Parts: sequence; structure tokens; C-alpha cells
Amino acid sequence: MIYYPLSALMLAGIREILVISTPGDLPQLARLLRDGSHLGLDISYAQQDEPKGLADAFVIGADHIGQDPVALVLGDNIFHGNSFFDILQTETANVDGCVLFGYPVSDPERYGIGETDADGRLVSIEEKPARPRSNRAIVGLYLYDNDVIDIAKNLRPSARGELEITDVNLTYLEQGRARLRDLGRGFAWIDAGTPESIVQATQYVQALENRQGVRIACVEEIALRMGFIDAEACDRLGAELSASAYGRYVRLVAAEFR
Repeated sequence: MIYYPLSALMLAGIREILVISTPGDLPQLARLLRDGSHLGLDISYAQQDEPKGLADAFVIGADHIGQDPVALVLGDNIFHGNSFFDILQTETANVDGCVLFGYPVSDPERYGIGETDADGRLVSIEEKPARPRSNRAIVGLYLYDNDVIDIAKNLRPSARGELEITDVNLTYLEQGRARLRDLGRGFAWIDAGTPESIVQATQYVQALENRQGVRIACVEEIALRMGFIDAEACDRLGAELSASAYGRYVRLVAAEFR
């Protein structure tokens, strides 16, 4: 699963990545991803000892972010579409305020919903509204300017003692600096946070990969095509996994790229 959100950041051209997880899961992620240098990345790790909300990521990661703008992607979200690269490149080029991403859903009462004006500016955000004003669910990928650190640090915790990402977004909304980019038709977004949705994601990925003969969110391939590594490095990564179909695919990509 971690390859899917990681691939989204890589397609955006982001190479300095902080992975935040629980004390129990962090060692497994670190064993898998290491320091990221094999993919041309710089990956570091931080633990969240107890659930304190998504916005706590900006408090935990303040030193990592420094003075830069920042992207936050959730670990259980899958994005796929031909236009994804172009969307990410466009939106990360100049982040002024907050950029959220919207996806049309048939059951908007289950999601955080964004309503926009004709220029794409957010005019309202509602959490699981009984009477939704739009069908655009706000997905688990967020772009912010550097003000997000101070905004998160000054949030009032919710009744559950958490720093809510919706409160961060509402702050930008009140300042008139929040925008919703519609992912549109022909795009797939899956929130794979439940057993049922994981099954749905598995079926989607399996059908697409079998039909097209490509791998979705193959981080070695993305690193190669983004210029983070060269074909020789990609081939070596595939050779490490050559006993598997995945490793053979990576080596094939490297050979074709040459």
C-alpha cells in the first residue's frame, strides 16, 4: 500500500519525504523503503505515539518542512489516471495557500465535501453532510504553503483531542486562500481504509495490470521516468527481485528505457 501514496509524491517531483506512522509500523516501513537513496529520494521517519489527527503531521514534521511548501498524502489512498502527472506538476509549481483535490462520488454524505465557485475557489467544506451542496469528495492529498505549520500549531484540538485537517482547510477557506482542483472523469481514486475497499482496490489494479501489461505505482519505474535514477540503477533494483514477476517487470522497463 505504501507504494501508492509514495508514487503520488514522486510524480509531483517531491524527493524529500517524511514518513509518519505508529511505533509498531515504522520499523517495517523503514526496512522496506530504507533511506530512499536507491530511488533517488531522501526518506526520513517520525513516529506518532498516539492518534492526534492528520494535522499533527505538520507539528511533527515542522523541522523537516522548514521554510518550504508541503504536500500531505494519506497512506491508504490510491490515485490513478493519465492526467495525474500533469495535474500534480501544475498544482505544485506555485502553491499559494491551500490546494485540495476533489473527486465526484455517488454518496457524498459519507465524505468531506467541497463546494466551489466558477473559478474553483472553495466556498464551503462540510464533513459528511446530510444535504450535500456538491458531490465533490475531498481526497487524501493536500498541498499547502508554509503557513500550514503555524496554522496547525495554533489549532484547538477537537473533542477527541485531535488536530483535524478539516480545521486547517477551513482556516485557509476563511482567508480566501483555498482552492479545489477537480480530478474529473476518467480518473480513479480509492480510499482503501477498510477491508471491503481494499478488495475493490485489488480488483481494480489486477484488472488494469492484466489488461495493459503495466504496473500501477511501480516506484522503480517512476523513479526512472522522473530522472531520479538511471536505467542501470533501475535494472539493479529489478535484479534484486528477479525471482518475482515484479522484479522481471522492473528489469524489462529498464531495458526498454535504454
